Formats: sequence, C-alpha cells, structure tokens
Amino acid sequence: MAPFEKHLFICCNQRPAGHPRGCCDPSASEALQKAFKKALAERGLARRIRANRSGCLDQCEHGPTVVVYPDAVWYGGVTEGDIPEIVDRHLVGGEPVGRLRLADACVNTATCTHKPRS
Repeated sequence: MAPFEKHLFICCNQRPAGHPRGCCDPSASEALQKAFKKALAERGLARRIRANRSGCLDQCEHGPTVVVYPDAVWYGGVTEGDIPEIVDRHLVGGEPVGRLRLADACVNTATCTHKPRS
C-alpha cells in the first residue's frame, strides 16, 4: 500500500461539562472524525488521505480542532457542515479554508488571547 499523502487529526477529547477550556467532542460520539472518513470515502480519497481521531491537541478553546499534515494547517470551530469545504477546497484543491484556519499566534502557545488566564 502506498503511503498516505495527508493525515487529518481530528480531536475527539472530552472534558467535563462546564470546563473552562471547552471540549472538542462533548458528546463522545466521534461524529466529526466519522464524517470526515465518510466524505473521503465518498470521493475515493480514503486510500490517499487518512482521517484519524486524536486525543487532545491542546487547542481546546478553538475546538473542535482539526490539523492537516504534512501541511501543518490547523482548523478550529470545525463542524460537520464544514467538511465538504475542507475536503474539496483544501485536501483536493490545495487551498486551506481561511475562515476556519487558526492563526499561527494561537497554535501551541500559552499566550493566545482565547485561552483563560491562570
């Protein structure tokens, strides 16, 4: 089998209700990851692009969070309704979806304005 061209990591982490950081999969259904897999399969991309569920990506305040590698493009606030646009525009067309893309200043930093101050 040829290697995958891209990997999507879809945060499926759960936190208790009311947690100050939020939660990417409060229903624990993994619905977003399953919907990505379905969309990829419907377009014949499942052998080229892998949609993996992941644990916490430490972007809880921006959740639900999805990261695409090797592109290193981080998306926040992703809904099932956004999946066709991400798949068609970014994964097929090569153009990240700007309205969902997390700012570089928010990824992997303790100083993001979206994170609660301790």
